[in-house]
Amino acid sequence: MPTIRPSTDLRNNYNEISTLCQNSKEPIFITKNGHGDLAVMSIKAYESLINKMELYKLIDEGLHDLETGNVREYSAAMKEIREGLRGGRS
Repeated sequence: MPTIRPSTDLRNNYNEISTLCQNSKEPIFITKNGHGDLAVMSIKAYESLINKMELYKLIDEGLHDLETGNVREYSAAMKEIREGLRGGRS
């Protein structure tokens, strides 16, 4: 169940809201005049969310490459990587 707090708590009880955010992996929803206004979360939770989004994006790109045939054999890919690491020297 999401944590919902009024905007006055953000102003009057900042430390309490900050502690809630630090102890929760989920955002705290802030209302203004009874309606949703903000979602507040710790930096740690935000960075985790961004990292997940980046991972999902990379997985989606990989699936798209698979669907369109933009793939190559493992041995050919590893050979190219090794050559790149050696600076193109054989």
